[in-house]
Amino acid sequence: MRRLRNRAVLIALVLAAATASPLAQTAGRPRIVVIGDIHGAYDNLTEILRRANLIDDTGRWTGGNATLVQLGDILDRGAGVRRVMDFFMSIEARARNALGQVINLLGNHEVMNLLGETRDVTPEIFASFADALSEARREAAYAAYEKLASSRVAARPKAAATYRKTREEWMAAHPPGFVEYREALSPRGEYGRWLRSKPIAAMIGDTIFMHAGMNPDQEPAKLEDLNTRLRDEIKRYDASFQRLIDRKMALPSFTLQEVLDLASAELEAANAVIAAARDSGKEPDLSAFDITVLQESQQIVQMGSWSALAPDGPLWFRGYAYWDSNTANAQKIDKLFARYRAAHIVVGHTPLKSGAVTARFGGRVYLVDTGMLNSYYEGGQPSALEIDNGQFAAIYKDKKVALGGGTGPGGRQE
Repeated sequence: MRRLRNRAVLIALVLAAATASPLAQTAGRPRIVVIGDIHGAYDNLTEILRRANLIDDTGRWTGGNATLVQLGDILDRGAGVRRVMDFFMSIEARARNALGQVINLLGNHEVMNLLGETRDVTPEIFASFADALSEARREAAYAAYEKLASSRVAARPKAAATYRKTREEWMAAHPPGFVEYREALSPRGEYGRWLRSKPIAAMIGDTIFMHAGMNPDQEPAKLEDLNTRLRDEIKRYDASFQRLIDRKMALPSFTLQEVLDLASAELEAANAVIAAARDSGKEPDLSAFDITVLQESQQIVQMGSWSALAPDGPLWFRGYAYWDSNTANAQKIDKLFARYRAAHIVVGHTPLKSGAVTARFGGRVYLVDTGMLNSYYEGGQPSALEIDNGQFAAIYKDKKVALGGGTGPGGRQE
């Protein structure tokens, strides 16, 4: 019986390690390795993880009980986006089986794509989702678009530009793999479900990890509020988008820009009717409009204020990289840390021209976006930040540099 009880306790501990929230983790994991802003640079990613002794040449987890924190922006720009997602989806389970942990955070590029903003998705990335049936799906998607566009132009003389694309324009904007990519990142898609389950903020011990960071003037009462708010915003957009599809206003292939265009045009048309009625002293006749569509459109055009897209929001903030290290800014960081009982924050998002992991504000802020996709970022290089027994170090392909309280070749202290 004692052996069975001991086994039950062991199983419970393993399950707890597998399911605990990143914000609930404490100092029980002695070594943390942080990487950021991979942007599809699969080869550089795996090379730096091997250098950090977290994986072997076959991609198997060798980090034991270490924690790997990925700060977001694995999507866009680099051709290896799909391989990077597949890698992280598999390494999560491999690390967990070794009592280690992989925490994947969302960056602004993940959230952009979940909302349908594909401006930084290259033809090569789309092509990695194509298969032998892609051209048939593409033709079917265009046929659906042509049918929808015709009905909307007939219903509304000043229909949105979204509905007025020629076949050539539509095909150019929807290269091979586009339809599959949008489906894969949808709420039903394999990658979409996985990404939607991820947070934007985590705390391990006394260190906060985020993609961009927080404006200290806007921090919420609890760190978890950031994750809850972002999750709710994505769910809200997913629901609004689906209602527009159900109401024959949009198609699953529509991008965020197309949805914004049609929403703005619909509101503009309704407002014109309201203004004309007001000028004539009559009640506006909105019978030609779908009230649900107008409600969804109103919500969509206000998305710029959401935390997901706000220029100073937690996915876009660049203050830690750009602020002067003066007393006033240091006090702002003190205030933020006091609220969350933190001693450090580690962020990416802002590519560093030095190509080096950089400590700022007396080693309380660490910037780790060193341009891992160095085919895109001139002077960039793959890197990782290691936190081991309270000591910080930068890991590069050819060296490891202590960051603690000073500088060294390849590392920076500001």
